[in-house]
Amino acid sequence: MTTRFVSAAELMSRVLGMPDYQFAVIDHPVSSASDAGLEAMAAATIAQARTLLGLS
Repeated sequence: MTTRFVSAAELMSRVLGMPDYQFAVIDHPVSSASDAGLEAMAAATIAQARTLLGLS
């Protein structure tokens, strides 16, 4: 999820009955990011996912 869409994702999770659903969040936008920026976003997403899954 990018920062631009966090509020929409949080709303959707509440509507679907999962108000505490957590997800990884990266900076927005992705489409104009450089290769290095995309690599940094991927690394951040992996780190967040590991935490969310209890692997860190």
